[in-house]
Formats: sequence, C-alpha cells, structure tokens
Amino acid sequence: MADLAAATNDAIAAASPALFELLSPLGRRAYFPPDIPFQAAQARGKTYNATIGQITDGYGQAVPVPALGDALSGLPPAPRNRALLYSPVEGIAEVRKAWRAWQRRAVPDDVPSTLPLVVAGLTHGLAVVADLFGGEGRAIAIASPFWGNYRQTFAFRTGARILSAPAYREGRFVPTAWVEALAELPAGEPAVVLLNVPSNPGGYSPDRSERDQLVASLFAEAEKRPLLVLCDDAYTGLVYEDDIPRESPFWELVGLHPNLVPVKVDGATKEYSFFGGRVGFVTFPFAPGSEVAAALESKVKGVVRAVMGSPVATTQMLLLQALESPDAEAHVEAIRLLLAERYRALQQALEKIDERLMRPLPFNSGCFALVELAESLGVTAESVRQHLLEHHDTGVVSVGQRHLRVAFCSVAAAAIPELVGRMERGVTELAAERARS
Repeated sequence: MADLAAATNDAIAAASPALFELLSPLGRRAYFPPDIPFQAAQARGKTYNATIGQITDGYGQAVPVPALGDALSGLPPAPRNRALLYSPVEGIAEVRKAWRAWQRRAVPDDVPSTLPLVVAGLTHGLAVVADLFGGEGRAIAIASPFWGNYRQTFAFRTGARILSAPAYREGRFVPTAWVEALAELPAGEPAVVLLNVPSNPGGYSPDRSERDQLVASLFAEAEKRPLLVLCDDAYTGLVYEDDIPRESPFWELVGLHPNLVPVKVDGATKEYSFFGGRVGFVTFPFAPGSEVAAALESKVKGVVRAVMGSPVATTQMLLLQALESPDAEAHVEAIRLLLAERYRALQQALEKIDERLMRPLPFNSGCFALVELAESLGVTAESVRQHLLEHHDTGVVSVGQRHLRVAFCSVAAAAIPELVGRMERGVTELAAERARS
C-alpha cells in the first residue's frame, strides 16, 4: 500500500515539484486502494459481476422500494436505474464529461484541465482540497471579511492557520489583499491562497484592471514560494455589470508560473440553482489522462472513499438531464437575469440610505452585498441583527463587528426597498438608544 501512495507522489513530483511540496502529510499518504470499488470498476460490464454490494434484479437493474422508484418516474428508464444505484467514487463518467464541457465553454483548447471529480457539494470539495493541501500550520491566505466556514474547513479540521488582510480599504476593493496576508511568511514556505470570485459575503468581482493586479500579485508571490490558489467558484457567472469578467480566475492562472498551481472547486449549487442537489466538482490544471491527473484522481478518490464512500448518484443524474438540455444556457441565463433585477433594486435602495448610519461596500455580482455600519455610531452588527429580528421582522447576517450581509438572492425585487428601509430604521433606533444612555 505504501508503494501505491509513493507512486502517486512520484507522478505529482515529476509533473509539478511545487504541487508535491504543497501536499499535506495526509495528502502524501492518500491514494485510492485496490479494494471493493477498484475491483468493481474492473468488473464493470462483465456478464457475471458479483463485486458490488448493491441489490439488483440480478441483471443490473435496481430494485427500489416502489415509492422511491415512482418519485423518479420523470427520468427515462436508463438514467432512472443509474440514479438508484451506486455512483463510482470519482462520479458518473457522463456527468464529469458534461460538466467539463460546461466549465470550458469560453476556454481555449490549449488550456489544460482534468476531468472534474465529483464531490458532495462545494463545501465537501473545499474540505477535500484542505485535506490534501492544508494540514497543521499550513498558511491559508484569505481576504477579509470572509465566509466563516473557511475557518471550519481549513483551521478547525486540518490545523491550518488563517492569514488575512482587508479586502476593502476606504470603501474600495484591494486586489493585493491575498499577498498582503502572506507578507510576513518566510520566503520558500508553501502557502494556499483562497480566492472566492464572486465573493461571499461581499458579492464583489474585480474589474479587468483589478483582476490584472490580482493575477500579477499572485505571480510575484509564486516567485517566493510554492503557491496553491484555490478558486472557490461557487458563484461563477453570476455577474451583473458588462465590464466585469464572468470567467473564473482559474483559467488565467493555469500555467502562469511553475510555482503556482490553481485548483478549481465549483458545482451545480449556484450555477444551476440546485441547492439541494449537493453536486460539486474538483478540477486540476492538467491534461486528462496524464500521469499527474491520474495520481491526483487517486488521492481525491482515496479521501472521498474514506469519508462518504461515493457521491450521490440520484442528483448527478438529475444534473446530467439539465446539462444535456438544448436550452441549458438559456435557462441558466434566465436565473442570472432574475438575480440582476434584484441586484439593481438593492443598488438603488442602498443609494438612498444615510451614510452617517451605514454605507454599502462595492458589490456587483454573486448573491450578497455587505453594508458597513458607521464606526461613530458605536453599535455592533450583531446588536443590529438582533434588533431587526425582534422589532422589525427582518433577518440579515452579522459579519464581524461592523458589517451586515444582505442575501438579495432570496428577496423579491419589489420587497428590497422595504428591507433596506427596515435596516435603516433599526440602525437609527439603536444609535438613538446609545446616545441616550
């Protein structure tokens, strides 16, 4: 078994010494063992296949409880059968191929990317990457404010240390925030940069000039150390201004520098508005079928197998039906336009608020906007959140001491002015109370 792990490490080291250096101790141990799923894959298609512990009619057809079979009656017979049986650990082949085609709609043919590996939603994808490239003491650079679950995924689970720098300074986006977070890290020490574009909680995507600065700063950082850039592409494509790039930065980072290795985590959750599906993907910047792609697939499959066995087949097959629809792009675009309407409504409502109380930070994409409370008020975001719940029948999320996150994706455009009005009234009331005390 040690030889199998060593073989994956040797393939990675030969293709990308920097990526090998970035592997965590668990990442170096990881491989896909030749046990039941491995042997079952080798027996696939054989006349007599007694490898898999799943109940069939003896001829490869599922034998579900009737109510479950009936619930999937909208699928054609073959996809319905596959939806009711185990998925391969790496995911269903047709789903992986279809998602790769979806990812690469505007990508030049000479930019390499592996066949995506299926995971149970984007958070699971992030956790798999954290297992392989995080680990005790590993530096993870994240611009703040950031999604709190990054801390759970990397620091809590693997012992990595979060290094952060402000994503906004004087109300403007800072494209060099990630490398600023690494400023004190000794040269040569490997690090992970976590990019979330469009962002949560900020709802911001850099414009062309800002993205160029961001990419240039990562190139300069790769001159100092092995750098894994994890692109959390949960909100890919949800951009509402014409001058903002819609494509993931992953594609610009592929091949940028020998020390810089981007990894893409994306999925159907937001791109296909399939929140209950939990179908995510992990993609590496190497050619399909290469030795390094096979080695990385082995490691990802080893981690997935150890935690959850295999990803859910049912939702993969549902996603495949959507991906194969001739109107797939039009359907996704309709959802983007729905969100664009809400974005415009929020933008207009926030333009009218009293900046002595709060002001919006730049936002142009995704599902969220951040509103910053005026420091002079002396009220905290959490106190505002609690006040809105108790007195204004309104829920928002507090982020740190001074920021409120508004999820405009879940509020009708017509209701957004009232939502913002209640926020403004709540802050006014709390500020008045504090002034009186």
